[in-house]
Amino acid sequence: MSKSLNVFKQPLFLHSTSPMTGFLRNGYCEVPASDFGNHGIAAEVTEEFLDFSARQGNDLRSIGGMKGGCKWCLCASRWLEAFDARGREKDGEKIVPKIFLNATNEKVLNKINLEDLKKYAVDKE
Repeated sequence: MSKSLNVFKQPLFLHSTSPMTGFLRNGYCEVPASDFGNHGIAAEVTEEFLDFSARQGNDLRSIGGMKGGCKWCLCASRWLEAFDARGREKDGEKIVPKIFLNATNEKVLNKINLEDLKKYAVDKE
C-alpha cells in the first residue's frame, strides 16, 4: 500500500500491475524525490497518444506489451503537452489519455490544474 496521496488528498489507489507501472514499478503513481519527471498521472493510453509521445521522442511502445488500452503512470509534463497540443494535432482529443484521479498523485497539481484533469477523468470524485 502506498503512503502517497491522490489529487483528492486521499490514499493513492493502485493503478496497474499488468503492465507493472509507476516510477518505482510497484503499480502506484508515486512521485519520490528522485522522480524529476513527476510520473504521477494515472492514465489509460491510446494508440494516438503513443504515436504522439513517440513523435516527442519518448516511444513508450519500447516497454514490453505497451499498447492502446494499457494503464500507465505518465509524466505530468507529457500529459500536459498532449492536452495543450490537442487543438493542433490531427487526432485531436484522442491524443489526451483518460485518467484515473483516485490513482493520480497529488504532486501533479504542481503542474496541472485539477479542473483540466477532471475533463479527462474516468472517475470524477
